[in-house]
Amino acid sequence: MKSLSATLALIALVEAGLRFPCSTLTIQRLDPVVQPGMTPSAHVHHIVGGNAFNATMTGDVGARASCTTCQMAEDFSNYWTAQLYFKHPTNGSYHRVPIVPVQPLLGGSDGAKGGLTVYYTQFDLNKDNLKQQAIKAFQPGFRMTVGNPSSTGKAQVGLRYQCLTSSGRGREMPDFPTSPCSGGIFTTHHFPACWDGKNLDSPDHQSHMYNTITSDGFMSAPKCPSSHPVRMPQVTYETTWDTTKFNSMWTSGAPNPFVWSFEGGSGGTHADYMFGWKGDALQRAMDKSECFYDGCGSITKQPMATANKCTVPNMVGEETDGWLTEIPGKKVAAV
Repeated sequence: MKSLSATLALIALVEAGLRFPCSTLTIQRLDPVVQPGMTPSAHVHHIVGGNAFNATMTGDVGARASCTTCQMAEDFSNYWTAQLYFKHPTNGSYHRVPIVPVQPLLGGSDGAKGGLTVYYTQFDLNKDNLKQQAIKAFQPGFRMTVGNPSSTGKAQVGLRYQCLTSSGRGREMPDFPTSPCSGGIFTTHHFPACWDGKNLDSPDHQSHMYNTITSDGFMSAPKCPSSHPVRMPQVTYETTWDTTKFNSMWTSGAPNPFVWSFEGGSGGTHADYMFGWKGDALQRAMDKSECFYDGCGSITKQPMATANKCTVPNMVGEETDGWLTEIPGKKVAAV
């Protein structure tokens, strides 16, 4: 198990890619990638990023947004995952799991509220490999997903869970922890990085991209195939779910009581990405060699106090928090 000091030491050594926090923008049942125009969508999502977020999003998202919950002030993209819930083992009621910022917060990013940490890496966290492989930034209108809520069993490579304790992050696992975690549950979503060079989306929101990585972590991805020859930044989300308030309700020896908002287990974990950077900001950062965190200052940052002021309205108008008899969108069958 890697200690916090070891984690900090590793971060100090990395030299490639972007890493920044985004506070929570909203938590509601909307999904403009998979279910555009549907209000509400099938299940609850935790969303961060620009205030252009809506039930339907087409074209240049960055051009329409006026604020963002992300530290990088030129990033009006939207990033979202399913919301995690605790299912009470005795009475079957549900409670939304709170989200806390991923630690450590770097470079003046203190003050993030909830949210998740976003990475854009060119090769891996140790080098960018730009002399051998140029990176092309995403284009306006681009979107993609990773994972599938209908999947059962264990999660695919790149979608992982870790148990947080006072000693740091535990090992990466394809399934939920099997006992309470004193520091919460940590989830990671790695997106594929090879593009077909033509389509900004595809019917399944995944086929226009290709994943060449076969192991976990921020690994150097093998060469892109001829069908998807364009190397894009690898996007990764990290989220810390504060499950600690529910530990006393997790009966010793009982199965994992946490479920995703689609009433599914670990195998169905998934995430959505909607590109929305202003102008050439992301390309500028990806062209910078041997940089980490903010593209060697090539991207404008904003205080998290400013980012936290960015909001969108509740477009669904339903309660998603507190003790609920059912997860929003998941009707309990009559007995």
